[in-house]
Amino acid sequence: MGGITTENVDSRILELASEITESSTDDVPVLLLRVKDILKTASAGSRELKKLKDDLYNYNLVQYCVLVLKQDYSRVRGGWATAAKLADLLGNCCVGLDPKEDSKEFYTKLLPSAVLNLLVLGRRLQARFIRSIKDEEKGELFRSFRMVTDSICWLFSGHIQLTESVLQQEHFLQLLMTDDVETGTVVMSMLQSNIRVNSTVLCQVEEKALHAILDELVYKLSASTNPVTGNAATRSVLLMAESNPDIVQLLGARYKGLRALLSKQWTGKGFGRELGRLLDLLCSSSYQQTEMQRLHNAACLIQAVWRGFLMRKRVKKLPGAVTSLQRSFRAKREHEMIHLTRQKEEENLRHQLQLQRLRAMRLFREKQLTLLELVHAGQMDKHIQETQEKSVLVIQKQWRGHKARRKFHQRKILLRQYKAAVTIQRAALRFLKKRRRIRDALSPWEKKQDLTDEQRLQLQQRVDSHIQRNPAEQMSGERSKELHLQAQEKLGQYMLKRKVKQRAEQRREALLAQINTDINMLMGAPGLAEVSGKDLDMFTSRSVPVAAKAKQCHGTMLKATRWPWWKKLGDEFIDEDDVLLSGIPDVDHGILYIAGSKS
Repeated sequence: MGGITTENVDSRILELASEITESSTDDVPVLLLRVKDILKTASAGSRELKKLKDDLYNYNLVQYCVLVLKQDYSRVRGGWATAAKLADLLGNCCVGLDPKEDSKEFYTKLLPSAVLNLLVLGRRLQARFIRSIKDEEKGELFRSFRMVTDSICWLFSGHIQLTESVLQQEHFLQLLMTDDVETGTVVMSMLQSNIRVNSTVLCQVEEKALHAILDELVYKLSASTNPVTGNAATRSVLLMAESNPDIVQLLGARYKGLRALLSKQWTGKGFGRELGRLLDLLCSSSYQQTEMQRLHNAACLIQAVWRGFLMRKRVKKLPGAVTSLQRSFRAKREHEMIHLTRQKEEENLRHQLQLQRLRAMRLFREKQLTLLELVHAGQMDKHIQETQEKSVLVIQKQWRGHKARRKFHQRKILLRQYKAAVTIQRAALRFLKKRRRIRDALSPWEKKQDLTDEQRLQLQQRVDSHIQRNPAEQMSGERSKELHLQAQEKLGQYMLKRKVKQRAEQRREALLAQINTDINMLMGAPGLAEVSGKDLDMFTSRSVPVAAKAKQCHGTMLKATRWPWWKKLGDEFIDEDDVLLSGIPDVDHGILYIAGSKS
């Protein structure tokens, strides 16, 4: 309660909250019953009642009601009747309550936990009611159980999203799975109220939970002989079938003999109207299933006849298919034989050519030996030298021809690249010229045109004649004040924009001055062979971020020098300093650092 203000809060709520925090656990349920007296002071649907409920929630009294439902009330004053009264009080507090600050926690945590605790309390009361022997105690427990189920119904009628949560709770199914007539009838009436409040809840419930509820209801119809149980179960099944048509199909498919069982066991028991409506629904479901089965059998028969017709047609075409298969097999085998014959002929020809080359080489070597025998021994060295020179000339001629052909091919590729670059540049220049012409046409007022004296005189005469033809009308004082205010407002806007432009101009001038200073420093810098330590300190900076950024820019520039030709096609459209200045910090953050001087 640290962030809650106590302004405009009922003093009774403050007093009750302080007493609960100071009292023991067993006294809290009895103290919480005083909330009912507080709520009775306000009329139903009034703002005062809503304000009281919001204060109860803000001071955690509603949360206390949810928590204390888990206690064992056999030791609490008032017993289980106190628990039932608390359940009724919780329903009254939660219905109509819509907290604005903690709405998510209220709808996602508090309400589901309240439903769960109420169902658990109902199970405890049901178990004690079944075990009880005394009539007086049994009547009191039944009234408490009925009060708890009414509280649950009242709670999900005010918050419709809880209907799905109730049906999917395991405790609700355990409440329904009882052989006791009185409590079982109350639980089935709670199921009917749930479906009446939200007719689409059965479509949202999981299939497993829905089957479990239907199994229990059908079991009660088949195993019980009490008309009260039969009437309640019949009403529940009928309401579920009417709210969701899919359940009718599920009843006909899942419970085959349900229609015969109902007509045989429960006819003439006093609820023939509901029983007749349920039997009619089951009959319609049975008729639909029979019709679907008949249509299924007819479809199977049609498919069988059609497949038989196709098979007989295929069998009739089988001899022609066999003949065609044999013809294609023989043609394929003949084609393979021709291919193998051609391969053998090519191998034989290759082998003969190789033998001819070897034979020619052998004859050439023999001829050389014969000629060498005719040469005089003194002229053998001269003959070998002449042979080597001829061989060298042949090798050089072949190599120079290969080199010239490769160079011609490279020049052809470079010429094609040059033509492509010229074409791209021409297209880019044409596009830029077109865009510039369109921009000038859209903003003609930006061009500065100087007027001559004659043009000024003519323009002044035209203005004077226009003023004479169209004299100004007398303007009222209010209109003149309004125009004056408008002029002052436009003048103020102009002055603001002017200040922004002046700041931008000053920033540009500062950048240009910084760049000129850096250029002068670089132009006046000595060579690398003559540089000294003092000269090096002029170009270095002690700022680590500036040095790191300058080093990064230097690396970027080195990478740009190694770019391929196709990346340099657009250099004429890029500023010369873009690569360097893309990573250099602003002049306001430190001194310029040249990474080249560091290297």
